[in-house]
Amino acid sequence: METKVKARIMDNGKIRRTLLRMATEIAERNRELEKLVIIGVKTRGYYLGRRLAEILKQNEGVDVPVRALDITPYRDDLDSKEKKQQPARDEIKFSLDNKDVLLVDDVIFTGRTSRAAMEAIFDLGRPHTIQLAVFIDRGHRELPIRPDYAGRLLPTSRRERVEVHLKEIDQIDEVLITEPKEALKRK
Repeated sequence: METKVKARIMDNGKIRRTLLRMATEIAERNRELEKLVIIGVKTRGYYLGRRLAEILKQNEGVDVPVRALDITPYRDDLDSKEKKQQPARDEIKFSLDNKDVLLVDDVIFTGRTSRAAMEAIFDLGRPHTIQLAVFIDRGHRELPIRPDYAGRLLPTSRRERVEVHLKEIDQIDEVLITEPKEALKRK
């Protein structure tokens, strides 16, 4: 489906400042950063988690481990044929038992990705706490899930999309609001 950019919401500078603010909030709420582990939802959540960990290391002097989490086997919108048979457990190479897990994702919309990620985390261990950090909260929840940390609240219509582009994947740091072209024609 072809989309049209409606608005450029954030650039490299705004993204950097937002992550700095989020890392500061995370450090303030987690007095024992040595117990913290960051689990980033593939793909962009992982890279945002790495950036948060780097800021925490620079500002707090604590090296917080970061790992990627593939939630595909836990998604509720795929039938069993589309799901992988076995979760990719080898990506999380440390115990989550009694840890404070910071689950990081780029955009929260319905809450279903966060629910799937929490289910995957519990299959990997029994953390002391799970905190949710999202870069963009666009509303429209279908489940009672609310992030503990949100970089930016960005109310959108259901037909709009929020795209987070990161240098590590997309060669640019930006946040866009896009919309399918056929939706624009109907206006």
